[in-house]
Amino acid sequence: MPCNHPDSNPKTIGKIRGKIDNPTYPEVKTGMTGHVETVKVVFDSSQTSYEDLLRLYFETHDFTQVGGQGSDIGTQYRSVIFYCDEQQKKMTEKYIGILTDKGYKVATALEPATTFWVGEDYHQHYYDKKGDTPYCHIYRKIF
Repeated sequence: MPCNHPDSNPKTIGKIRGKIDNPTYPEVKTGMTGHVETVKVVFDSSQTSYEDLLRLYFETHDFTQVGGQGSDIGTQYRSVIFYCDEQQKKMTEKYIGILTDKGYKVATALEPATTFWVGEDYHQHYYDKKGDTPYCHIYRKIF
């Protein structure tokens, strides 16, 4: 499984899925490669749980927006959670169910993780480098 390799960086920007190996951002942003821009999160389960990460994801991400995120529109920006195993899949399905029961129309897809391609250097720590406030993230208490 692509999730089981060691990684010293707890969060890495990159791409997943798609029709070509090791795509560049200019290729992905066309929307023609089938890749999704994503963040790979490596976590220590003795410090935090997958469930905690799910809650944070859904409380800081617009999981109801179809076809993009904020002003970033296109299939390459769609809302997806890529799971590494059946336990993560079931936990994510549980939270999507909770949100649906609360009346939300969840647009977030749930798909198995495939090869993760690390993004270009200029995408890593983007907001730290730019000094900007994230434009497509909000926090709202849901759970």
